[in-house]
Amino acid sequence: MRKNGSRTNYKFVLTIAALTLPISAVFDTSTIFMNKTTWYIGAIVVTCIVIIGAVFDMLGMAAAAARETPFHAMASKRVYGARKAISIVRNAEKVSSVCSDVIGDIAGVLSGAGALAVSVQLLATIHGSGWMGETVKIGITAIITALTVGGKAIGKTIAIHSPTPIILFAARVWETAVLVVRRGIPWRKSKSKS
Repeated sequence: MRKNGSRTNYKFVLTIAALTLPISAVFDTSTIFMNKTTWYIGAIVVTCIVIIGAVFDMLGMAAAAARETPFHAMASKRVYGARKAISIVRNAEKVSSVCSDVIGDIAGVLSGAGALAVSVQLLATIHGSGWMGETVKIGITAIITALTVGGKAIGKTIAIHSPTPIILFAARVWETAVLVVRRGIPWRKSKSKS
């Protein structure tokens, strides 16, 4: 029985490593995109990356902190999303790893890279150089780092104190997305036949 558990862990670790590459590529594409845009568009993209990182970190922490009991009560009353929430809590280690370690950490790293791209674009706009240029780069990077760390700290605090509504909301979003995808597939098939 122990062997089977370790095989599952190795499979999961390899899966996570394989997932990290495309997720990182998607996030990294946004930083490449920032090199081609104005600084304020880049600032919006970096802010979105910071928010995504904080939200997924919060979700990972909530999955680890949540208990199954309230979701069983909700499932018995047929509350939408309760069964998926039970699944999330039962797989808390995996959910936490994907949300916090993969998406959250990648977002954190790329927000720093994005901050540098934004500072370069801002300096090009205001024609800054020398000590002023270095001060702007350091200032923007420091602000983004503070927002990233602060956002994650706030999210984790909320997740520890209120994991049940966070997990239920995530489960509802997941189930709604699955329903939308499933309903879209027959529509695509019938359209392709005609």
